[in-house]
Amino acid sequence: MRKILLLLPFFALMVNGVSASNPRDTIPVLRDSMLEGMGIISNYGNNLDSLLSLWYVQNGVDTSNMLTLVEPDLFEIQTKTPDSVYIQRLAAINSVIDLPYNSIVRSFISVYTERQREKVETMLGVADYYLPIFEEVLDYYQLPVEFRMLPVIESALNPRAVSRAGATGLWQFMYGTGRMYNLTINSYVDERRDPIASSHAAARFLRDLYKIYGDWTLVIAAYNCGPGNVNKAIRRSGGKRSYWDIYYFLPRETRGYVPAFIAATYAFEYQKEHNIKPVPMSLPATVDTLMISGMLHFNQISEVLGIPIKVLRDLNPHYKQDIMPAQNKLMSLRLPLEQVGPFIDRQQEIFAYKNSEYFNPNNVVNPSRYTASYKHEVPSGSEQRTYVVKEGDVLGTIAERHGVGVSQLRNWNNIRGNLIRVGQRLTIYVPAGAASKIVKSAPPSVTPQGGDSNYVYYQVRSGDTLWDIARLYPGVSSTDIKRINQMTTDRLTPGQVLKIMPKSS
Repeated sequence: MRKILLLLPFFALMVNGVSASNPRDTIPVLRDSMLEGMGIISNYGNNLDSLLSLWYVQNGVDTSNMLTLVEPDLFEIQTKTPDSVYIQRLAAINSVIDLPYNSIVRSFISVYTERQREKVETMLGVADYYLPIFEEVLDYYQLPVEFRMLPVIESALNPRAVSRAGATGLWQFMYGTGRMYNLTINSYVDERRDPIASSHAAARFLRDLYKIYGDWTLVIAAYNCGPGNVNKAIRRSGGKRSYWDIYYFLPRETRGYVPAFIAATYAFEYQKEHNIKPVPMSLPATVDTLMISGMLHFNQISEVLGIPIKVLRDLNPHYKQDIMPAQNKLMSLRLPLEQVGPFIDRQQEIFAYKNSEYFNPNNVVNPSRYTASYKHEVPSGSEQRTYVVKEGDVLGTIAERHGVGVSQLRNWNNIRGNLIRVGQRLTIYVPAGAASKIVKSAPPSVTPQGGDSNYVYYQVRSGDTLWDIARLYPGVSSTDIKRINQMTTDRLTPGQVLKIMPKSS
């Protein structure tokens, strides 16, 4: 995964003599004139500014009064912060990821806290909305919470950010990597821009990288330039496996990536010490998620409930055309918490409002063409089934169980080899009338001993998350499941039985 959004090559740093053997040694600080000559500060600021503009300006947010001017005397004080202070503050951060200090790190700290402090103030404003999402997902996968800074340096917390190489979203996934981690990418939906779905994919990717390297700093480097480039750097260094030992063997943009990560962590941790004040943003403080079935346009929601269209776009950036093409599967809709009840109460009215205008088959291309990025032929006289891959499953046994061929399974699900993942959903077409003979992948019906027969229950399977389970039940959110089961965390155990919702009367 190669991304070139915020980081620029430090091609002149070799002359400064970075100490690869001891990364905690303080090396000579790069002079501002040198940095300006290399274009690092100005280009970095321009990239950061353009990303913020893409998110705030194009989405109708008034930024004219958002940027706080820095007083000259304060700026002068900040530029004279001794190295010893930076070293002491970095050492005081409770982090399992090594946060060393050197001149490269100081240069990036200067960008975040001095040169582009007003842009950081704007980012800090939306951080109150995004960082809790990242932290919750990272905690679920038992990953260091410090990784919440990756979207800061990847995308400036802009879910619509797109790099010149095509990396997209908060976590800057390339197309292939996004598909590898089961993100939907098609003409209507790009889950790389979905804060929750992309965070789950990023966490799984980070977890897989740690299995390879066993070193969090190398994981950060590999996230930026891909494990292939890190493996080459290790090989060219003679087998060394420390980031600072392989520093000069990495791609140029990746050499600045880890220092930028350290600097962003510092700036967010010590924003008050640098008099950096977050700019309040208009994103709702509390939101909830509903699972929707059926074609729905944002204008239908906006005009019936009176929710500004830009709020719907900001909370649901993964819908590229303002349309939820939920014809064949449930799709998530995030709303301000206070609007969830009215949406449920008026759901039929919302779907019916100007439906023929937004989805008139006479003048609108059938959106079902775009609900999947891969087209396949549906056998005549067949019924569609969805199978969720479980631990130990292989394509052969799944095909045999459903009376279909392995090649058909591959064709229907755009699978080239035999690799499938636990939790992956496979589309299967079985002969009509054969459903009763097939083990279905629908939520298992369980009633625990002593359970309330008036409720629907679900038994957790390996790989399940609350978000996955909520998607199986229309009108149910992960927050609902936590509330009804009095859960304080998102952690699930295979075999655990959850109360989902009251049964329909």
